[in-house]
This record gives sequence, structure tokens and C-alpha cells, in this order.
Amino acid sequence: MTDLTFAPDQYTVHTLTRDGQTLTYRAFENIPYALHPDDAAFQRLSIYVPEAFYAGQSVHGYTLSTAPIFLPNTVGGYMPGPQEAPGVNFLGETNATFYALLHGYVVVSPGVRGRGMTNADGQNIGVAPAALCDLKAAVRFLRHNATTVPGDTEKIISNGTSAGGALSSLLASTGNHPDYAPYLAAMGAADERDDIFAASCYCPITNLDHADMAYEWEFHTLLEYHMVTFLPPRDGEKEPRKLNKDGLLTAHQQTLSAQLHDAFQPYLQSLPFWTGEPEAELRELIENTVLASAQKALDAGAPLADDPAVTAWLTVDGGQATRMDWDGYIRFRTRMKETPAFDALNGQSPENELFGTAHIPSQHFTAVYGDESRADAHIIRMMNPMTYHSDTHATLASHVRLRHGSMDRDTSLAISALLYLSFQKAGVDVNLEYPWGLPHAGDYDLDELFAWIDSLCA
Repeated sequence: MTDLTFAPDQYTVHTLTRDGQTLTYRAFENIPYALHPDDAAFQRLSIYVPEAFYAGQSVHGYTLSTAPIFLPNTVGGYMPGPQEAPGVNFLGETNATFYALLHGYVVVSPGVRGRGMTNADGQNIGVAPAALCDLKAAVRFLRHNATTVPGDTEKIISNGTSAGGALSSLLASTGNHPDYAPYLAAMGAADERDDIFAASCYCPITNLDHADMAYEWEFHTLLEYHMVTFLPPRDGEKEPRKLNKDGLLTAHQQTLSAQLHDAFQPYLQSLPFWTGEPEAELRELIENTVLASAQKALDAGAPLADDPAVTAWLTVDGGQATRMDWDGYIRFRTRMKETPAFDALNGQSPENELFGTAHIPSQHFTAVYGDESRADAHIIRMMNPMTYHSDTHATLASHVRLRHGSMDRDTSLAISALLYLSFQKAGVDVNLEYPWGLPHAGDYDLDELFAWIDSLCA
């Protein structure tokens, strides 16, 4: 590989039927997006295009040159995110790529490095900011080939869930920022722009340096935790594996919970969003978003008024969700994680691994453990999208869509709410919803997601 030139004549054509719908698409697969990758087999992308475009047809009003470029990543838990062809995701469900192609988008699926990856010398190659730089390199590849690559390279829309949602929000926040330039140069990324048009972010596990505080702000009154983990199905199995772990915070963890809860208040006060008392305004935003979610469910026919577990904290009057009890809602949600939720006491959480180095498997990243044992402050900053929203060197996406399930306890609802406020303060067109009853998940409302994209691109 001597350059990063897209080859439009190197493709295969496939036909796939899922959920009673048949898709024929053209596949340009396993294309290197960097000249000097750490893992040449993994750091590649594939481009999928509705075959109808090549017959001169349009799909939902889009053509080969006007179709938005949908850029999903498969990262979860900050683990490696492999390319994903149209078909099924790791849960065995029809993936967003299949439906996006049916809808008339071009789909670009990059392989993205993550924690646990090592090179031949045993060095860690998936630590921060590797995953984000891989996504940026993929965007730069598309721009480098703007005249020959399918789709509109000025209408790139990223999509991700969990850690992938965080990366999507980072891609939307850090466009063209010089912080990442040395990493991109070292990996041989194209010398192009890496800003994007829009971002879809499902339950982003982000703002990690303050996520423990936010978690205890929400759940400090609950001492019991109920951890639920879903793992991919084993060979021959159709359903994902579900692991449960219940327990009680130790005395030390309870003390830490109180400390983290109290530390959240000065952090909130440091943010530039507020017109009054920060905590009250944050809670009001969350409550209003929950009530809007409940109302949407009621309008769709959900029998919320007949569910005692819901009416214990939600007031429904004449088909209208009129009021909620905050403490009752938190008890309804339940605590999922121990304290600290992210920067683990033993330093062995996924996020600790994210902040490792080439030679150190994992590191702490919050003030709880003191400066000497923490990851480099600059790297921590580079993984928090909010730190770039007032940075004039960053090109922000024009549009952002945030979704965090109303029963998703993997991170505090405050994290998505603060991210929303930060984008809003920066002048980004951003919307936030807490979809009713949903746990930690993504791609569950593709019709709504695609309608949002169409409203921006059609």
C-alpha cells in the first residue's frame, strides 16, 4: 500500500434478505485508512452502497453522489470495534447497516482499536486516544477521496452506543483539533479535515473524569447494587448471555459515595450553563426529559397508569404525565454499579484500561487517587468531549442526537444531560431524549434516527 487512494473498481455485489426485506448492495471491503497502522489487518474500513445507485436509481430521494454517509462504530466497553457488514450485530439482531442501506445511505464501517489490543512487542495499542484517532483517520480517508468515494463527504453522520456513543460525541466535538494531529501523523492518516456533519450518540459513557461524581449524585441513597452484563452468544446459541451480580456497598465504598456526591456540586458550579442554582436546574432538565418520555409512551398506548411500580413515582392524570417524584424514580431505576462506578478501586475497570499506556495496562483517571497515580491529564482531557466545546480550534458537528434509556443505569442520566447542555451552549443543534423503559442499548429507534437524518439531509 503506497497511498490512500480509493479504488472504485474493486468491489463485490451481494444480496441479503433479513426481516422479510431484500437488499442488494455493493461492497468495497477491507480498505486501509492509514499508511502506518499499528494493526494493519484491523485498521481498515469497508464501504457499502445500495446497488440501485449504480443503475441510476434513487432511494428515498438519494443518489450515489447525494446520499449521506452513515458512519457507525461497533465499540462497546472501549474494546476493539471490528468492521460490521450488513447482516447481524453481536446480539444476533439485524444491524443498523442493513437498514441504513435499505434507506438509501452509504455506510462506512471502520475497524477501531480498543483496550486489550497489543502489538508483536507486547505494547498496548488500543489505549486512549487510539479509537478516536482511528475514526478520525477514516473520516480523513473519505475526504481524501471525496471525488471518487460514494456518498456526500460533507454529510458524514457518526453513530455509536455506550463507549461507541462516547466516541461518536467526541468525533462531533473535536473536529480538526491539533491535539490529535501528532497521533494522526504517526499513523499515516490522510492530511485532510476530520470534522463531521452530525452525530448520533446512544447512552454515551463519557465525561469519565466526572462520571463517578455524577453516578453518586444520582444513586448515593442506594446501598445495594444490581449489576447486569450482557455477553455475546456462544457458538450455537441464539441469545446473548446475561450475567447478574448483586451486592451491598462496603463501608469504605459508602464513605467514597458521600465524598463523590459532595464533589459533584463544585463541578456543576464550574460549568457555564446555569442561570440559577446548578443542581436544581440539572434536576429540572432530567425530570422534564423523563416526563416527556413518559408522555411519549402514553401517547403510544403504554398502560403506565396501570403499573404500580410506575405510579409509585409518576403521576398520570387524564392521560398526561404531570409530575414525578425524584427519589422514587431513582429507587425505581436501582443502582447498577459499585463505588466508584468507573475509576475502580482495584484499577481494573474498562475505563482504567482505556487510560493505560503502551507499557502500563491500566491507570486511574480521577482525583480520588491523587495526581501521582493518575493518567496523563492531557490524555484524560482528550477523551472528554465537553472540554472542546468552547475551544476555538475545534470544529463541532452542526447536529447531535443524544439518547439515554430511562432505565439505563450504566452511567448517570446527568452525564447525557450535561453533554446536551454543553453542546447547546456551543450553539450546536442538539436534542436529548430518555426513551421509556429502555436499558443500556442502542439502535432501537432506527426509524426515528433516519427521519432525523433525512430532516437534515433530504
